[in-house]
Amino acid sequence: MAGKFKDDEDRDHKRKRKLQQPEDEAEEVIVATTKEEKKKKKNKKNKNNEETENQQNGQLGIEKVSNGLESDDKKRDDLASGSENGGEMESSKEKKKSKKKKGEKFVNGGNDDADVVVGVETVEEQKKSYGGVIVSGKDSSNSKYSPLTSFNEAKVPKEVMQCCKGFDKPSPIQAHAWPFLLDGRDFIGIAQTGSGKTLAFGIPAMMHVLGKRKADKSRRVNPLCLMLSPTRELAQQIADVLVDAGQSCGVKSTCFYGGTSKGPQLAALRSGVDIVIATPGRLKDLIEMGKCNLKEASFVVLDEADRMLDMGFEQDVRSILSQTCSARQMVMFSATWPTAVHQLAQEFMDPNPVKVVVGSEDLAANHDVMQIVEVLEEYKRDQRLVTLLDKYHPSQRNRVLVFVLYQKEADRVERFLQGRGLNVVGIHALVNKRRRTKSLALFKSGTCNLMVATDVAARGLDIPDVEVVINYSFPLTTEDYVHRIGRTGRAGKKGVAHTFFTKENKGLAGELVNVLREAGQEIPHDLVKFGTHVKKKESKLYGAHFKEITADAPKSTKITFGDSDDE
Repeated sequence: MAGKFKDDEDRDHKRKRKLQQPEDEAEEVIVATTKEEKKKKKNKKNKNNEETENQQNGQLGIEKVSNGLESDDKKRDDLASGSENGGEMESSKEKKKSKKKKGEKFVNGGNDDADVVVGVETVEEQKKSYGGVIVSGKDSSNSKYSPLTSFNEAKVPKEVMQCCKGFDKPSPIQAHAWPFLLDGRDFIGIAQTGSGKTLAFGIPAMMHVLGKRKADKSRRVNPLCLMLSPTRELAQQIADVLVDAGQSCGVKSTCFYGGTSKGPQLAALRSGVDIVIATPGRLKDLIEMGKCNLKEASFVVLDEADRMLDMGFEQDVRSILSQTCSARQMVMFSATWPTAVHQLAQEFMDPNPVKVVVGSEDLAANHDVMQIVEVLEEYKRDQRLVTLLDKYHPSQRNRVLVFVLYQKEADRVERFLQGRGLNVVGIHALVNKRRRTKSLALFKSGTCNLMVATDVAARGLDIPDVEVVINYSFPLTTEDYVHRIGRTGRAGKKGVAHTFFTKENKGLAGELVNVLREAGQEIPHDLVKFGTHVKKKESKLYGAHFKEITADAPKSTKITFGDSDDE
């Protein structure tokens, strides 16, 4: 810039001299001055062109870092007074900055004009990681949704939070779910069993009821919240938690499931209920009878959604959801995220729900459980079971849950252990409701610390003090294995799962190896001998189950052929 001012000063000085000289001398001065200016302009233009070429080759940034020769202001001034190419490059930079603000990512090879857009991150695809917890969905990075570190941060009345008084702080799923659910957002939660999911959606449900009451003080009879679960054991477990939690704040919950009289359930509906916890089959019966009206149910939860669809309840679930309030807040909790569950979420949830994954969307076991897998011959299981009970159940004090596969097997193992002088109870699907309820009560109270059960107890049985799970028979799926061993190591406690694996189960060896490896457990050499191949699961209706499905994945497009001969 100083050089420019000096040139202007020289020109002014020479013009003054021209006015004082004869006409011929003035012409000489003008000619000389013009030649000198042309020469300077040419040099300056060459210099700018050279700088432009260097900049295009990615050298300008290198010179700036290595030599520090010029300031940014000087460069901008030179480019502003330089060639047209320099102006175009500056414009290109501004466009690039503008695009970056919109979320576009670039691959820069040193030439600004060669920038290539490789992806656009939309608002819906925002993801944030919190030490093993992945949060995604529209506006999920907003600071108002930051995970809670204490119960006080939830800003929930003390009478509602009374049910959490036995815990030091919220569990990971609670800490991440409450800010979204209390704000009315549609929510998808993927978390392992025993992670505190019931209160994760239970407390927001009670707050939803209290909020509706405050807005409309007229007496309500129809339920305001609906919670669907695949089994009556899980429904009962949710009800036990919410009935106790609701006593301090006046929120009334009731549980509907099959295999029992409808009389008490109908009486509860007539007297008025805030939260209905139900299995799909019984609830559909009550709706078809005209006894249960869900038109005001504006907070809806599907718990264990993957299991519900696996059990064939999809049509019932769709029918029930269509009866609820159209302006509802939808919540789905699932251990895994298969295609069928994803499609259900697309149909009934907001286009941009929040999705929180605690741990992994893949099949994963609770890391607080030590898994021991023992490969042995089938006929040796009885004696090995007795040996393990001597180890894990001395004096019959430690609480042990033994899983078998079939109902007849459950009865046989129960009689076998009773013949050994052990105090044991058993439950399976053919056991009547009264006996099942009594057996569970004895096991929960500690009156009988040994229970034999089929997979009816794999989900929904929440007994924090089960120290050991023994898989006498390996289940039909690895998913059921994960849920079985999840009956121990709950609420932050440690547990042990000892599993018998026989050659009849070899088709599941690869999946089991993956579960053990993910949890950092010892993999027995005899198990690897069966092979580590994992067959991709497929459904007759939905095809292969792929894990990489985001909460906001685009919906499928239906194509209609107007000229079809089949119509």
